[in-house]
Amino acid sequence: MQKPVVNVMVKAARSAGNLILRHMGKLDALNVFEKSKQDYASEVDSQAEAEIIRELRRAFPDYAILGEESGAMGTGRYTFVIDPLDGTSNFLRGLPHFCVSIALCEGGEPIHGVIFDPLRNELFTASRGAGAVLNDKKIRVAERKDLNGALLVTGFPPRERARLAPHLECIGRLLAEAEDIRRTGSAALDLAYVACGRADAYFEAG
Repeated sequence: MQKPVVNVMVKAARSAGNLILRHMGKLDALNVFEKSKQDYASEVDSQAEAEIIRELRRAFPDYAILGEESGAMGTGRYTFVIDPLDGTSNFLRGLPHFCVSIALCEGGEPIHGVIFDPLRNELFTASRGAGAVLNDKKIRVAERKDLNGALLVTGFPPRERARLAPHLECIGRLLAEAEDIRRTGSAALDLAYVACGRADAYFEAG
């Protein structure tokens, strides 16, 4: 049985996911802006975040919020952390790998998390001490103990390009033993894939 706060987070994530899907057929008409070098957002990011905040505030008006687009709002023991569209570059190009990500932190420590992939209708939820589920089915990480045969996932964050050379060197060393490495463009969804055993590990600089 999910806790009431997780149910609210799920409702917010699904609402944002539906909004994102409604814009899939009109990508050419979207307003896109560069937040910083190589880091893009669109009006869909802002609208999805507003939808999430509306749902969360309706149930928990006193909780603080830290949004990817809106920044920090309020203070308190509990904070919702929101990435309304993780994988914006994929979304804007029509690449089918992006998600909605919402966490609830208590004093800086995450206690609940929701990741929703609207294209595949896959909902990942987790609560500290209670495990994780995918569409109400318990999930677990793969049992692999070392790099031999491992499938790894990584990312190249736009604000960490100064670390690119050591990152690429790291990839070279890992590929000496691992089966392969993917770079798919949505860290939250990639981490959910590690949680359910589709990949063995995720790493990135910073």
